[in-house]
This record gives sequence, structure tokens and C-alpha cells, in this order.
Amino acid sequence: MLLPRAGGAAGRAPPALSALSQVLRLERSRRAAVVFPLLRLERYLAPGADTARFRLFQPGLAALQRAEALFTSGRGHPIEYVSSAVRMEHAPPPALPEVCFIGRSNVGKSSLIRALFSLAPEVEVRVSKTPGHTKKMNFFKVGKYFTLVDMPGYGYRAPQDFVEMVEAYLQERHNLKRTFLLVDGVVGLQKTDHIAVEMLEEFGIPYVHEFLQLQVDELPDVRRTIHDLYQLYPGS
Repeated sequence: MLLPRAGGAAGRAPPALSALSQVLRLERSRRAAVVFPLLRLERYLAPGADTARFRLFQPGLAALQRAEALFTSGRGHPIEYVSSAVRMEHAPPPALPEVCFIGRSNVGKSSLIRALFSLAPEVEVRVSKTPGHTKKMNFFKVGKYFTLVDMPGYGYRAPQDFVEMVEAYLQERHNLKRTFLLVDGVVGLQKTDHIAVEMLEEFGIPYVHEFLQLQVDELPDVRRTIHDLYQLYPGS
């Protein structure tokens, strides 16, 4: 999946285009670019190439509305910060299914989570421009459905944080259902990303590659990254 990188400090007012109703009012081509950003890469394909693999994520309106409701806080459906932990023994009890976000330091994990919670502005997700700033596992409860976990970054002065904290979490957390591995779509897959993939494969943990990209004019770099991913991991 390809998602825009969020940025800036956390605030109470949702940013523009946070609500599906706002997106649906856009002109058709711009609306498609927001909802299905990978479609912009199709112009780089050879004539007659199969586009099905670029259209794996095309939810209908009903699915988008359900997703929006899931990430909108309200009475009976609180979205809230639970706690932080530097060791597994400090983690909250595994009462709900969990999904976690991992990736290199400063790839945009916290920014992406803040974007997901844009319709729950009371939830503060701190975003830092300093690589390796997130040194704890941060737990966020999404109603009664699941807990989202923001992991410390790896690859920038954080090997011990990653080994001692994240690896233990991935091995021991029995309620972990899915891991999202965030990759900078412009920089591409780095050695530390490959190590993370190998670790997830070794532990048998279901995972999804999540690409973050900055600007439309950087799409050729994103194209190269996706090509590399398919070459290295054909089943992705």
C-alpha cells in the first residue's frame, strides 16, 4: 500500500481531507489519486502489462465508510493512548488483538499513526524530526476492536532498542495479528529492512509492506522501490 507521509505537530483540528465526505467532493481524478495513489504508477508499465497487482487495494464506498468509522472516536468507541513500555514486562495486558508498525528510524511511523487518528484529535501522537526519538513501545486502543502499537525505529543508533524491545515483543506477544513494515518509497529497501523481513519470516508473523512517499514528482523512485520489492519478495 502507498500512503502519503504526514508531518508537523499534533493538533486538535483534523487536517484537510481527513473525512471521507471531504474526499468524495473532490474532482474525480483528484479523488482517485487520494484513494488509489498507486494508479499513478501505471503510466510506467509496458503496454499490455497486467495491472491487477497494482489494484489489489480498491475498497468500495461501503468499505471506506466502515474504515472511517473504525478510526473515528465517539461515545461507546473511544480511541485512546494506553501506555508506553521500554520492556515487555511493562507492556499492558494483551486483552485485545494487536497490530504493530515497525520501520527504520524517522521513516514516518508516528506520523502515519497520527494520520490514522486524525478523526480522533484528542489522541496525542507525538511526532519528532529527530531520528530514533521513539525509544518506547507506544500502545493505542481502538475501541473494543484492537490495539495499535508504535515500535521504536531501527537503523539509527537504536540497535539495542530494537533487539531488546521489538524482537522480544514479536516473539512473545501472542495476540499480535499483523505487522506493518514501513519503507520509505523514495529511499527504498535498506539492509536493515531486509533484516526485519527475515526476522518476521523466521518468527512466522504475518506482515504487510507499507510504502511512504512524499511528492508526486518522486513517483519514479517509488516505482523503483516497488520493482525491487517484487523482485526480492515475489509473494508480496
